[in-house]
Amino acid sequence: MSARVSPTDRIHARIDALFAQDRPLPEVLEEVARLGAQLLMQAALEAEVTEFLGRERYQRAATITDARPGSRNGYRPVTVKTTAGPVQLERPKLRGTTAAFASRLFGKHVTKTNALESLVIAAFVRGLSVRDVEATLAEALGDQAAISKSTVSTICQAITAEYEQWAARRLEGVSVDYLFLDASFFRMHPGSPAEPVLAAWGISTDGKPVFIGLAPGAGESTDAWVDFLADLRDRGLGSPLLVISDGAQGLIAAIEQIYPKALRQRCLIHRLRNVLAKTPTGMQDEIRDSYWAIFDTTDLDIEPGPALVDLIDTRVRAFAEKYAAIYPAAMKILLTDAAGLSAYLRFPAEHHQRIRHSNFIERTFGETRRRAKVIGRFPGETSCISLVWAVLDRASAGWRGLAMTPAGSRLLHDLRRSLLDPPRELRPRHAVDHAHQTDAVTATA
Repeated sequence: MSARVSPTDRIHARIDALFAQDRPLPEVLEEVARLGAQLLMQAALEAEVTEFLGRERYQRAATITDARPGSRNGYRPVTVKTTAGPVQLERPKLRGTTAAFASRLFGKHVTKTNALESLVIAAFVRGLSVRDVEATLAEALGDQAAISKSTVSTICQAITAEYEQWAARRLEGVSVDYLFLDASFFRMHPGSPAEPVLAAWGISTDGKPVFIGLAPGAGESTDAWVDFLADLRDRGLGSPLLVISDGAQGLIAAIEQIYPKALRQRCLIHRLRNVLAKTPTGMQDEIRDSYWAIFDTTDLDIEPGPALVDLIDTRVRAFAEKYAAIYPAAMKILLTDAAGLSAYLRFPAEHHQRIRHSNFIERTFGETRRRAKVIGRFPGETSCISLVWAVLDRASAGWRGLAMTPAGSRLLHDLRRSLLDPPRELRPRHAVDHAHQTDAVTATA
Protein backbone atom coordinates (compact mmCIF):
# COMPACT_ATOMS: atom_id res chain seq x y z
CA MET A 1 0.00 0.00 0.00
CA SER A 2 1.25 3.50 -0.81
CA ALA A 3 3.18 5.32 1.90
CA ARG A 4 0.87 8.32 1.28
CA VAL A 5 -2.04 6.35 2.72
CA SER A 6 -2.57 7.31 6.36
CA PRO A 7 -1.95 4.76 9.13
CA THR A 8 -5.65 4.80 10.06
CA ASP A 9 -6.65 3.98 6.48
CA ARG A 10 -4.15 1.13 6.42
CA ILE A 11 -5.64 -0.32 9.62
CA HIS A 12 -9.15 0.06 8.17
CA ALA A 13 -8.03 -1.90 5.12
CA ARG A 14 -6.53 -4.67 7.28
CA ILE A 15 -9.79 -5.01 9.26
CA ASP A 16 -11.91 -5.15 6.10
CA ALA A 17 -9.51 -7.69 4.56
CA LEU A 18 -9.98 -10.04 7.53
CA PHE A 19 -13.63 -10.54 6.64
CA ALA A 20 -12.77 -11.43 3.09
CA GLN A 21 -10.86 -14.48 4.33
CA ASP A 22 -12.38 -17.89 4.94
CA ARG A 23 -11.28 -18.24 8.57
CA PRO A 24 -13.05 -19.23 11.82
CA LEU A 25 -14.99 -16.34 13.34
CA PRO A 26 -13.38 -16.40 16.84
CA GLU A 27 -9.93 -16.22 15.26
CA VAL A 28 -10.99 -13.27 13.08
CA LEU A 29 -12.62 -11.45 16.00
CA GLU A 30 -9.45 -11.65 18.06
CA GLU A 31 -7.50 -9.92 15.30
CA VAL A 32 -10.27 -7.38 14.75
CA ALA A 33 -10.19 -6.53 18.46
CA ARG A 34 -6.42 -5.97 18.39
CA LEU A 35 -6.57 -3.94 15.21
CA GLY A 36 -9.52 -1.99 16.58
CA ALA A 37 -7.55 -0.91 19.64
CA GLN A 38 -4.70 0.12 17.36
CA LEU A 39 -7.11 2.00 15.06
CA LEU A 40 -8.72 3.99 17.88
CA MET A 41 -5.43 5.06 19.42
CA GLN A 42 -3.88 5.89 16.05
CA ALA A 43 -6.96 7.89 15.12
CA ALA A 44 -6.73 9.72 18.45
CA LEU A 45 -3.20 10.84 17.62
CA GLU A 46 -4.22 11.91 14.12
CA ALA A 47 -7.19 13.84 15.49
CA GLU A 48 -5.01 15.66 18.02
CA VAL A 49 -2.51 16.67 15.33
CA THR A 50 -5.38 17.97 13.17
CA GLU A 51 -6.66 20.02 16.10
CA PHE A 52 -3.14 21.24 16.92
CA LEU A 53 -2.44 22.43 13.34
CA GLY A 54 -5.99 23.61 12.73
CA ARG A 55 -6.34 21.79 9.41
CA GLU A 56 -6.82 18.36 7.91
CA ARG A 57 -4.14 16.31 6.26
CA TYR A 58 -3.05 17.88 2.90
CA GLN A 59 -4.97 21.11 3.55
CA ARG A 60 -2.82 24.19 2.93
CA ALA A 61 -2.35 26.60 5.83
CA ALA A 62 -2.89 29.60 3.57
CA THR A 63 -6.47 28.49 2.85
CA ILE A 64 -7.47 28.01 6.50
CA THR A 65 -8.22 30.85 8.88
CA ASP A 66 -6.39 30.62 12.22
CA ALA A 67 -4.25 27.69 11.05
CA ARG A 68 -1.07 27.16 13.07
CA PRO A 69 2.29 27.33 11.30
CA GLY A 70 3.89 23.98 10.58
CA SER A 71 3.19 20.80 8.66
CA ARG A 72 3.14 17.04 9.01
CA ASN A 73 6.45 15.34 8.27
CA GLY A 74 5.79 11.58 8.24
CA TYR A 75 5.60 9.24 11.21
CA ARG A 76 7.80 7.68 13.85
CA PRO A 77 6.95 4.16 15.09
CA VAL A 78 6.28 3.84 18.82
CA THR A 79 4.91 1.15 21.11
CA VAL A 80 2.13 1.99 23.56
CA LYS A 81 1.79 -0.27 26.59
CA THR A 82 -1.83 -0.99 27.46
CA THR A 83 -3.54 -3.42 29.79
CA ALA A 84 -4.34 -5.48 26.71
CA GLY A 85 -0.68 -5.70 25.72
CA PRO A 86 1.65 -3.58 23.56
CA VAL A 87 0.11 -1.72 20.62
CA GLN A 88 2.20 -0.45 17.69
CA LEU A 89 1.41 3.13 16.62
CA GLU A 90 2.75 5.67 14.13
CA ARG A 91 3.39 8.94 15.96
CA PRO A 92 3.00 11.93 13.57
CA LYS A 93 6.13 14.07 13.16
CA LEU A 94 5.78 17.84 12.66
CA ARG A 95 8.09 20.51 11.32
CA GLY A 96 8.00 24.29 11.15
CA THR A 97 5.77 24.67 14.21
CA THR A 98 6.10 27.51 16.71
CA ALA A 99 5.11 25.30 19.65
CA ALA A 100 5.82 21.72 20.63
CA PHE A 101 3.06 19.17 20.12
CA ALA A 102 2.20 16.88 23.06
CA SER A 103 -0.67 14.43 23.06
CA ARG A 104 -3.23 15.09 25.78
CA LEU A 105 -4.49 11.51 25.68
CA PHE A 106 -1.17 9.70 25.55
CA GLY A 107 1.29 12.06 27.18
CA LYS A 108 4.51 13.53 25.86
CA HIS A 109 6.40 10.34 25.09
CA VAL A 110 3.52 8.01 24.10
CA THR A 111 4.91 4.94 25.83
CA LYS A 112 2.18 3.96 28.26
CA THR A 113 -1.53 4.70 28.45
CA ASN A 114 -4.59 3.75 30.39
CA ALA A 115 -6.51 6.81 29.18
CA LEU A 116 -8.08 5.08 26.17
CA GLU A 117 -8.74 1.71 27.78
CA SER A 118 -12.38 2.49 28.55
CA LEU A 119 -12.81 4.15 25.16
CA VAL A 120 -11.51 1.10 23.31
CA ILE A 121 -13.75 -1.21 25.32
CA ALA A 122 -16.78 1.05 24.90
CA ALA A 123 -16.32 1.24 21.15
CA PHE A 124 -16.24 -2.52 20.70
CA VAL A 125 -19.10 -3.14 23.09
CA ARG A 126 -21.18 -0.65 21.13
CA GLY A 127 -19.85 -2.11 17.91
CA LEU A 128 -21.70 -5.31 18.68
CA SER A 129 -24.99 -3.38 18.65
CA VAL A 130 -24.37 -1.72 15.27
CA ARG A 131 -25.85 1.54 16.56
CA ASP A 132 -24.02 4.63 17.78
CA VAL A 133 -20.51 3.37 16.94
CA GLU A 134 -19.60 6.14 14.52
CA ALA A 135 -21.27 8.83 16.63
CA THR A 136 -19.50 7.69 19.79
CA LEU A 137 -16.04 7.64 18.24
CA ALA A 138 -16.56 10.78 16.20
CA GLU A 139 -17.62 12.65 19.33
CA ALA A 140 -14.52 11.52 21.20
CA LEU A 141 -11.86 11.49 18.51
CA GLY A 142 -13.20 13.09 15.34
CA ASP A 143 -14.84 11.71 12.22
CA GLN A 144 -11.69 9.96 11.03
CA ALA A 145 -11.83 7.60 14.03
CA ALA A 146 -15.13 6.02 13.04
CA ILE A 147 -15.12 2.42 11.86
CA SER A 148 -17.01 1.99 8.61
CA LYS A 149 -20.66 0.97 8.81
CA SER A 150 -20.05 -2.04 6.64
CA THR A 151 -17.30 -3.32 8.93
CA VAL A 152 -19.42 -2.82 12.08
CA SER A 153 -22.43 -4.45 10.42
CA THR A 154 -20.31 -7.40 9.29
CA ILE A 155 -18.97 -7.91 12.82
CA CYS A 156 -22.47 -7.76 14.33
CA GLN A 157 -24.07 -10.06 11.81
CA ALA A 158 -21.26 -12.59 12.06
CA ILE A 159 -21.36 -12.68 15.86
CA THR A 160 -25.14 -12.96 15.98
CA ALA A 161 -25.21 -15.73 13.38
CA GLU A 162 -22.40 -17.61 15.12
CA TYR A 163 -24.15 -17.35 18.50
CA GLU A 164 -27.49 -18.53 17.10
CA GLN A 165 -25.83 -21.52 15.45
CA TRP A 166 -23.94 -22.33 18.66
CA ALA A 167 -27.08 -21.97 20.81
CA ALA A 168 -29.02 -24.44 18.63
CA ARG A 169 -26.29 -27.08 18.22
CA ARG A 170 -26.88 -30.67 19.29
CA LEU A 171 -25.21 -31.78 22.53
CA GLU A 172 -25.23 -35.57 22.26
CA GLY A 173 -21.47 -35.51 21.83
CA VAL A 174 -20.99 -33.56 25.07
CA SER A 175 -20.70 -35.71 28.19
CA VAL A 176 -19.89 -33.93 31.44
CA ASP A 177 -19.17 -35.12 34.95
CA TYR A 178 -19.41 -31.62 36.42
CA LEU A 179 -21.95 -28.97 35.39
CA PHE A 180 -21.55 -25.38 36.63
CA LEU A 181 -24.54 -23.00 36.51
CA ASP A 182 -24.61 -19.28 37.16
CA ALA A 183 -26.39 -16.08 36.16
CA SER A 184 -25.24 -12.50 35.78
CA PHE A 185 -27.36 -9.37 35.44
CA PHE A 186 -27.12 -6.78 32.65
CA ARG A 187 -29.26 -3.81 31.69
CA MET A 188 -30.72 -4.70 28.28
CA HIS A 189 -33.77 -2.49 27.78
CA PRO A 190 -34.45 1.25 28.34
CA GLY A 191 -36.17 1.96 31.62
CA SER A 192 -35.90 -1.65 32.77
CA PRO A 193 -33.89 -3.08 35.66
CA ALA A 194 -30.97 -5.42 35.08
CA GLU A 195 -32.02 -8.81 33.71
CA PRO A 196 -30.26 -12.17 34.04
CA VAL A 197 -28.20 -14.00 31.48
CA LEU A 198 -28.07 -17.72 32.34
CA ALA A 199 -24.92 -19.71 31.64
CA ALA A 200 -23.74 -23.31 31.83
CA TRP A 201 -20.27 -24.76 31.47
CA GLY A 202 -18.79 -28.03 32.52
CA ILE A 203 -15.91 -30.46 32.79
CA SER A 204 -16.20 -33.36 30.38
CA THR A 205 -15.64 -36.99 31.28
CA ASP A 206 -12.07 -36.70 29.98
CA GLY A 207 -11.34 -33.62 32.10
CA LYS A 208 -11.72 -30.97 29.39
CA PRO A 209 -13.58 -27.68 30.01
CA VAL A 210 -16.57 -27.04 27.77
CA PHE A 211 -18.81 -23.98 27.36
CA ILE A 212 -22.30 -25.46 27.12
CA GLY A 213 -25.12 -22.94 27.19
CA LEU A 214 -26.01 -19.25 27.36
CA ALA A 215 -29.41 -17.58 27.13
CA PRO A 216 -31.39 -14.63 28.47
CA GLY A 217 -33.71 -15.40 31.35
CA ALA A 218 -36.97 -13.78 32.43
CA GLY A 219 -35.60 -13.92 35.97
CA GLU A 220 -33.95 -16.47 38.23
CA SER A 221 -37.24 -18.23 38.89
CA THR A 222 -37.70 -21.97 38.76
CA ASP A 223 -39.51 -21.66 35.43
CA ALA A 224 -36.66 -19.66 33.84
CA TRP A 225 -34.03 -22.18 34.93
CA VAL A 226 -36.23 -25.15 34.01
CA ASP A 227 -36.63 -23.76 30.49
CA PHE A 228 -32.86 -23.23 30.21
CA LEU A 229 -31.90 -26.68 31.51
CA ALA A 230 -34.68 -28.44 29.61
CA ASP A 231 -33.33 -26.93 26.39
CA LEU A 232 -29.88 -28.36 27.15
CA ARG A 233 -31.38 -31.75 27.96
CA ASP A 234 -33.62 -31.76 24.89
CA ARG A 235 -30.63 -30.99 22.67
CA GLY A 236 -28.91 -34.08 24.02
CA LEU A 237 -26.99 -33.12 27.16
CA GLY A 238 -27.07 -36.10 29.51
CA SER A 239 -27.16 -35.89 33.28
CA PRO A 240 -23.93 -34.82 34.98
CA LEU A 241 -22.72 -36.42 38.17
CA LEU A 242 -22.48 -33.14 40.10
CA VAL A 243 -24.14 -29.76 39.52
CA ILE A 244 -22.42 -26.77 41.14
CA SER A 245 -24.40 -23.58 41.70
CA ASP A 246 -25.22 -20.82 44.15
CA GLY A 247 -28.17 -21.16 46.51
CA ALA A 248 -30.92 -19.54 44.44
CA GLN A 249 -34.08 -21.47 45.26
CA GLY A 250 -35.40 -21.37 41.71
CA LEU A 251 -32.16 -22.81 40.39
CA ILE A 252 -32.04 -25.57 43.00
CA ALA A 253 -35.62 -26.60 42.21
CA ALA A 254 -34.86 -26.63 38.47
CA ILE A 255 -31.77 -28.81 38.94
CA GLU A 256 -33.74 -31.35 40.96
CA GLN A 257 -36.49 -31.38 38.34
CA ILE A 258 -34.38 -31.68 35.16
CA TYR A 259 -31.40 -33.68 36.48
CA PRO A 260 -32.80 -35.57 39.49
CA LYS A 261 -30.06 -38.24 39.41
CA ALA A 262 -27.21 -35.74 39.79
CA LEU A 263 -25.74 -34.73 43.13
CA ARG A 264 -25.86 -31.02 43.91
CA GLN A 265 -23.05 -28.89 45.36
CA ARG A 266 -23.81 -25.49 46.81
CA CYS A 267 -21.00 -23.01 46.12
CA LEU A 268 -18.96 -22.69 49.33
CA ILE A 269 -17.95 -19.12 48.50
CA HIS A 270 -21.53 -17.96 48.05
CA ARG A 271 -22.53 -19.67 51.30
CA LEU A 272 -19.69 -17.94 53.18
CA ARG A 273 -20.84 -14.57 51.85
CA ASN A 274 -24.33 -15.29 53.12
CA VAL A 275 -22.98 -16.16 56.58
CA LEU A 276 -20.70 -13.13 56.78
CA ALA A 277 -23.58 -10.84 55.81
CA LYS A 278 -25.17 -11.77 59.16
CA THR A 279 -21.91 -11.44 61.13
CA PRO A 280 -20.50 -8.25 62.73
CA THR A 281 -17.51 -6.78 60.90
CA GLY A 282 -15.19 -7.30 63.85
CA MET A 283 -15.85 -11.04 63.89
CA GLN A 284 -15.80 -11.74 60.17
CA ASP A 285 -12.12 -12.73 60.01
CA GLU A 286 -12.59 -15.31 62.76
CA ILE A 287 -15.76 -16.70 61.19
CA ARG A 288 -14.12 -16.84 57.76
CA ASP A 289 -11.05 -18.71 59.02
CA SER A 290 -13.14 -21.14 61.05
CA TYR A 291 -15.46 -21.73 58.11
CA TRP A 292 -12.66 -22.72 55.73
CA ALA A 293 -11.09 -24.89 58.43
CA ILE A 294 -14.28 -27.01 58.30
CA PHE A 295 -13.46 -28.07 54.74
CA ASP A 296 -9.71 -28.52 55.18
CA THR A 297 -9.03 -32.21 54.50
CA THR A 298 -5.27 -31.87 53.99
CA ASP A 299 -4.25 -34.00 56.98
CA LEU A 300 -7.09 -36.50 56.84
CA ASP A 301 -6.34 -40.07 55.89
CA ILE A 302 -9.84 -40.72 54.55
CA GLU A 303 -10.66 -41.50 50.94
CA PRO A 304 -13.38 -39.48 49.17
CA GLY A 305 -16.79 -40.97 49.85
CA PRO A 306 -19.57 -41.21 52.44
CA ALA A 307 -17.17 -41.40 55.42
CA LEU A 308 -15.49 -38.14 54.46
CA VAL A 309 -18.87 -36.50 53.85
CA ASP A 310 -20.05 -37.58 57.32
CA LEU A 311 -16.92 -36.15 58.94
CA ILE A 312 -17.32 -32.74 57.29
CA ASP A 313 -21.05 -32.70 58.07
CA THR A 314 -20.13 -33.27 61.73
CA ARG A 315 -17.70 -30.33 61.58
CA VAL A 316 -20.41 -28.10 60.09
CA ARG A 317 -22.80 -28.94 62.93
CA ALA A 318 -20.10 -28.35 65.54
CA PHE A 319 -19.26 -24.97 64.00
CA ALA A 320 -22.94 -24.00 64.04
CA GLU A 321 -23.35 -25.07 67.69
CA LYS A 322 -20.30 -23.02 68.70
CA TYR A 323 -21.65 -19.76 67.31
CA ALA A 324 -25.42 -20.36 67.42
CA ALA A 325 -25.98 -18.48 70.66
CA ILE A 326 -24.08 -15.40 69.43
CA TYR A 327 -25.02 -15.31 65.73
CA PRO A 328 -28.22 -17.35 65.36
CA ALA A 329 -29.21 -15.82 61.99
CA ALA A 330 -25.80 -16.57 60.46
CA MET A 331 -25.81 -20.15 61.73
CA LYS A 332 -29.38 -20.70 60.52
CA ILE A 333 -28.18 -19.75 57.03
CA LEU A 334 -25.21 -22.11 57.33
CA LEU A 335 -27.41 -25.07 58.25
CA THR A 336 -29.96 -24.39 55.51
CA ASP A 337 -29.30 -27.00 52.83
CA ALA A 338 -26.17 -28.08 54.73
CA ALA A 339 -26.06 -31.36 52.81
CA GLY A 340 -25.29 -29.35 49.69
CA LEU A 341 -22.00 -28.14 51.16
CA SER A 342 -20.28 -31.53 51.22
CA ALA A 343 -21.41 -33.33 48.06
CA TYR A 344 -18.09 -32.61 46.33
CA LEU A 345 -16.30 -34.83 48.87
CA ARG A 346 -17.57 -37.94 47.09
CA PHE A 347 -15.44 -37.05 44.07
CA PRO A 348 -11.68 -37.36 43.40
CA ALA A 349 -9.63 -35.38 45.91
CA GLU A 350 -7.60 -33.71 43.15
CA HIS A 351 -10.83 -32.10 41.89
CA HIS A 352 -12.08 -30.74 45.20
CA GLN A 353 -10.66 -27.22 44.96
CA ARG A 354 -12.32 -26.66 41.59
CA ILE A 355 -15.73 -28.26 42.10
CA ARG A 356 -16.69 -26.87 45.49
CA HIS A 357 -17.54 -23.40 44.16
CA SER A 358 -18.92 -21.72 41.04
CA ASN A 359 -16.62 -18.70 41.13
CA PHE A 360 -14.76 -19.70 37.99
CA ILE A 361 -17.46 -18.61 35.57
CA GLU A 362 -18.38 -15.77 37.91
CA ARG A 363 -14.92 -14.27 37.35
CA THR A 364 -15.44 -14.48 33.60
CA PHE A 365 -18.85 -12.85 34.01
CA GLY A 366 -17.08 -10.14 36.01
CA GLU A 367 -14.88 -9.34 33.01
CA THR A 368 -18.00 -9.06 30.85
CA ARG A 369 -19.65 -6.73 33.39
CA ARG A 370 -16.49 -4.61 33.47
CA ARG A 371 -16.74 -4.07 29.73
CA ALA A 372 -20.48 -3.46 29.87
CA LYS A 373 -20.18 -0.93 32.70
CA VAL A 374 -18.59 1.56 30.31
CA ILE A 375 -21.85 2.03 28.38
CA GLY A 376 -24.32 1.61 31.24
CA ARG A 377 -26.85 -0.45 29.33
CA PHE A 378 -27.06 -2.35 26.05
CA PRO A 379 -29.27 -1.17 23.19
CA GLY A 380 -31.12 -4.47 23.33
CA GLU A 381 -31.21 -8.11 24.27
CA THR A 382 -29.50 -9.31 21.09
CA SER A 383 -26.60 -6.93 21.65
CA CYS A 384 -26.20 -8.10 25.25
CA ILE A 385 -26.26 -11.81 24.51
CA SER A 386 -23.89 -11.33 21.55
CA LEU A 387 -21.32 -9.55 23.71
CA VAL A 388 -21.56 -11.96 26.64
CA TRP A 389 -21.28 -14.97 24.32
CA ALA A 390 -18.35 -13.47 22.40
CA VAL A 391 -16.45 -12.79 25.65
CA LEU A 392 -17.17 -16.19 27.19
CA ASP A 393 -16.52 -18.05 23.95
CA ARG A 394 -13.08 -16.47 23.59
CA ALA A 395 -12.36 -16.91 27.31
CA SER A 396 -13.29 -20.60 27.18
CA ALA A 397 -10.31 -21.28 24.92
CA GLY A 398 -8.06 -20.55 27.91
CA TRP A 399 -10.04 -22.40 30.60
CA ARG A 400 -8.12 -25.11 32.41
CA GLY A 401 -9.40 -28.63 32.68
CA LEU A 402 -8.94 -31.16 35.46
CA ALA A 403 -6.25 -33.80 35.86
CA MET A 404 -7.59 -37.32 35.46
CA THR A 405 -5.61 -39.86 37.50
CA PRO A 406 -6.28 -43.60 37.22
CA ALA A 407 -7.73 -43.67 40.74
CA GLY A 408 -9.86 -40.61 40.06
CA SER A 409 -11.14 -42.04 36.78
CA ARG A 410 -12.14 -45.28 38.54
CA LEU A 411 -14.01 -43.34 41.22
CA LEU A 412 -15.88 -41.28 38.61
CA HIS A 413 -16.73 -44.48 36.72
CA ASP A 414 -18.17 -46.03 39.88
CA LEU A 415 -20.17 -42.87 40.62
CA ARG A 416 -21.49 -42.88 37.06
CA ARG A 417 -22.78 -46.42 37.49
CA SER A 418 -24.28 -45.87 40.94
CA LEU A 419 -25.93 -42.51 40.18
CA LEU A 420 -26.89 -42.65 36.52
CA ASP A 421 -27.14 -46.37 35.76
CA PRO A 422 -27.70 -48.27 39.01
CA PRO A 423 -27.99 -52.05 38.69
CA ARG A 424 -31.47 -53.56 39.03
CA GLU A 425 -32.22 -54.63 42.56
CA LEU A 426 -32.16 -58.42 43.03
CA ARG A 427 -35.30 -59.89 44.51
CA PRO A 428 -34.90 -61.78 47.82
CA ARG A 429 -34.23 -65.48 47.36
CA HIS A 430 -37.48 -66.59 49.06
CA ALA A 431 -39.43 -64.47 46.57
CA VAL A 432 -37.66 -66.18 43.67
CA ASP A 433 -38.40 -69.65 45.15
CA HIS A 434 -42.05 -68.69 45.64
CA ALA A 435 -42.28 -67.55 42.01
CA HIS A 436 -40.85 -70.91 40.83
CA GLN A 437 -43.39 -72.83 42.95
CA THR A 438 -46.25 -70.76 41.55
CA ASP A 439 -45.09 -71.42 38.00
CA ALA A 440 -44.89 -75.18 38.68
CA VAL A 441 -48.44 -75.27 40.13
CA THR A 442 -49.77 -73.35 37.16
CA ALA A 443 -48.08 -75.73 34.71
CA THR A 444 -49.52 -78.81 36.49
CA ALA A 445 -53.00 -77.38 36.45
